[in-house]
Amino acid sequence: MRRLFPVTDETAAPAPDGTPGEGTGREWTLAELAAAYAYPEPGSEGPVPYLRANMVSTLDGAAQHDGRSQPISSAADMRIFGTLRALADVVVVGAETVRQEGYRPARARAEFAALREAAGQAPAPAIAVVTASLDLDFSLPLFTAPLVPTLILTGAAAPVERVAAARKAGARVLTAGDGMGVDPARAVAALAGLGYTRLLTEGGPRLLGQMVAAGVLDELCLTVSPMLTAGDAQRIAGGPPVTVPHRFALLSMLEEDGFLFTRYGRS
Repeated sequence: MRRLFPVTDETAAPAPDGTPGEGTGREWTLAELAAAYAYPEPGSEGPVPYLRANMVSTLDGAAQHDGRSQPISSAADMRIFGTLRALADVVVVGAETVRQEGYRPARARAEFAALREAAGQAPAPAIAVVTASLDLDFSLPLFTAPLVPTLILTGAAAPVERVAAARKAGARVLTAGDGMGVDPARAVAALAGLGYTRLLTEGGPRLLGQMVAAGVLDELCLTVSPMLTAGDAQRIAGGPPVTVPHRFALLSMLEEDGFLFTRYGRS
């Protein structure tokens, strides 16, 4: 892996122990990836919610192939995927993505145990599922066997019987909307109220589109896959367009095997 941006005098310089520098194409350690993707340090006001998204897109804009992101991913992309999860307090995901991708509970990883303990985090991030209908299989391990109880973010008008089923399965249900749907700003506030301020969303495209439209996204980690798929696959964000495009600034860019791993932050 190589760092392409920001460029510094040290980018290609060897480490004191003789390890090749960041510009030489070697495989980065998980500790180096964790440092590269660290959340911002809290300011004088203390921890505030910071929402980042992690998505992958082909050169022609497809966020999926045959309904899943795995075919357009890579081993390096999955290392970063795991690192971003290991840094987060909670992973926010849409119900359709849970169904299509076969979501399981986040697992504790020994490589990040000390880092999470020092940050006052649980051994693994919680999974928070955004759903209006709660049309989910509550017998799955995501609900029956997580290290940290799975959260459900839904609206006040969600079906009462499905809310009861979720709670019976062990999930914690949070109301983040007045009707059937979820208000992204209220969802962020509800999670922050539980002490979850390092937020990560993995989509899908409809959920990310709602977050973009609501103006709650602070950072986008976008993997650009060197593939072309054509077809009619979704983009990384869907739904109604915003009135004025939101401008983000490039924070960093890494490269491995033709894949670009970019970070963009709110300008």
